Amino acid sequence: MKKLLFLLMTSLLVFLAACGGSNSSEGGSGGEGSVDTIVLADAGWDSIRFHNSVAQKIIENGYGYDTEVTPGSTAATLQGLREGDINAYMEIWTDNVKEVYEEAIDSGDIEKVSTNFDDNQQGLYVPTYVIEGDEERGIEPMAPELKTVEDLKNYPDVFEDPEDPGRGRILNAPSGWAVAEQIDQKFETYGLDETMNNFMPGSDAAIVTSLADAYESGEAWVGYYWSPTAVTAMYDLTKLEEPAYDEETWNETRGTEFPPNDVVVGVHKDLPDQAPEVVEFLSNYETSSALTEEALTYMNENDASADEAAEWWMNEHEDLWTEWVPEDVAEKVKEAL
Repeated sequence: MKKLLFLLMTSLLVFLAACGGSNSSEGGSGGEGSVDTIVLADAGWDSIRFHNSVAQKIIENGYGYDTEVTPGSTAATLQGLREGDINAYMEIWTDNVKEVYEEAIDSGDIEKVSTNFDDNQQGLYVPTYVIEGDEERGIEPMAPELKTVEDLKNYPDVFEDPEDPGRGRILNAPSGWAVAEQIDQKFETYGLDETMNNFMPGSDAAIVTSLADAYESGEAWVGYYWSPTAVTAMYDLTKLEEPAYDEETWNETRGTEFPPNDVVVGVHKDLPDQAPEVVEFLSNYETSSALTEEALTYMNENDASADEAAEWWMNEHEDLWTEWVPEDVAEKVKEAL
């Protein structure tokens, strides 16, 4: 009887191991340790949400995986990617997080699989009418000699802080963004803190609301922004000049224009083994600032979600994204769209 009981228990354990020993997706063809769900990072801006939605439509409909999105700050989502809680990151602005990114690459925690786009810009912007005026709207130039970021310290009266009369206000990036600390250093390097206040908005949405209110009223405004965005596509803005990028100067004082920023697609080190076909697709993923701004403009003009913009964009640019995947995968995605 004891021998029979032992055999029954052994058989049961073997059966359970056979049923529960694999985490493979039905639609995927990953090897050992493969995943059912591909988790992407949402670090808080519209363009990454748009690219997430494009990737999700292709991964779900073309390859049969489920997808999820994990929101959080840049630091938190990059750490999640390093630890494997996040599988893929559609927009890593490499020079904004240079030390962390290079450390993660060197340690092998993450892999760069493609460059999403590399023709972006970021810096301090003003509405062009501040410098040139706008005859059609009856706006006279407010600071016709304004050309550089350093010039801003001469115009506290033009960009007056409503909460601190006599001093100007420059909108920084949201607190928690890596670029906010870089702008802090620019304040000191250019002497902006002599006459201007360094205002930290709570979110990207707060910057957009501030700019939109000023623009519609024809008032002066200066602050951090970047492209590609719906904002830079919709409004006539001028990026203020800085000295040409020099790595040594940048590292010492941030007293140059922002470094050229490859915006890359990165994956956790295990994903190539867990979902090789998905990584192959992501390795082909390549757009541009102009292509991204098309989707962001659509979102803004139609009050559309990132998911709706992705569907519209994929129908508009079928010739592009179908080159990223095998023909049979493309057909499945097109049917779903």
